[in-house]
Amino acid sequence: MPAWARAASVFALILAAGIALQAVAYRILEHEALRWPTVARDMVRKTRRVGRFAIFLLALSLTIPLVPLPSQVLDAIHRAFVAGFILLAGWIGLVAVNIWIDRYKSRLRLDVEDNLAARKAITQMRYVGRTVDIVIVVLTLGSALMTFDTVREFGISLFASAGIAGIAAGLAARPMLSNLFAGMQLALTQPIRIDDVVVIDGEWGWVEEFTSTYVVIRLWDWRRQIVPLSYFFENVFTNWTRASSAIIGSVILWFDYTVPVEKIRARAAALAEASPLWDRRVVNVQVTDTSEHALQLRVLVSARNSSQAWDLRCQMREGLIAYAQAEFPHALPRSRLQAELAGAAREIPA
Repeated sequence: MPAWARAASVFALILAAGIALQAVAYRILEHEALRWPTVARDMVRKTRRVGRFAIFLLALSLTIPLVPLPSQVLDAIHRAFVAGFILLAGWIGLVAVNIWIDRYKSRLRLDVEDNLAARKAITQMRYVGRTVDIVIVVLTLGSALMTFDTVREFGISLFASAGIAGIAAGLAARPMLSNLFAGMQLALTQPIRIDDVVVIDGEWGWVEEFTSTYVVIRLWDWRRQIVPLSYFFENVFTNWTRASSAIIGSVILWFDYTVPVEKIRARAAALAEASPLWDRRVVNVQVTDTSEHALQLRVLVSARNSSQAWDLRCQMREGLIAYAQAEFPHALPRSRLQAELAGAAREIPA
């Protein structure tokens, strides 16, 4: 049997045996992982591909010596193996970093009432994780390519002739770099965080996802608004949950001048007291504006978060309108001219 055929057979045998053993091992681990935390299950899932790549390199390293090759070819293969093991080390580093970040984030709870610290930590971890991933990928690819003399010489000539090409590349990459630096700045200063409620260009929603270049906002009607990271440092936006999740909502109502404001104020307090959405902190009714036809009442009421505040505002609005319709319908807004004509018509004898 020729040497290359014998080496190919040994390579196929080692590769098949390694993949089979890995499949059996991971089948057992996946079965046992059902009783493990989520991070452990993710660890089993994320290490499968890197394990197969390691088996592939091991099979090659064991079979190449079986083939008689010229010294130049062996030197090239040796460099390729070095590059392959560098890639394997970088891959393992990526998997380790992501597993550690997932483990850290699994300890944080976003489904609790006071989740400000958790949202800050998760936002920072997502940006730190992506930044570390980019650094590891760049260093790994650079180190692997530099094992080849031709690539090293190309890199030296590229640096020597950078000049105008470097300036052009920098200008072309400016949007990407600005978003990358904006992401790092956002992770440190945190004008927004995961699950924050923001208002951008008149649309309000929750911060759902961060990437290295943009932020995904889940709007109230389930649409998704994609916003570049640099937007948050170049434009004005509103963050309803910057300091805490609690928020004060307002309800604007218009009434005739004959409305008994004290009764409306008492009814608003009773409606808030009866609602489980109220956080027992703020409820207030004030006359905030007047016109020649009606006066404006503003009802302020507080809730634990923006979602509950929205529902509570709707409850207060509906409850106060129903109360006014039942108790003093004459105080609802109406045209003075129509009222006077109606009164004059009643005074005309039949």
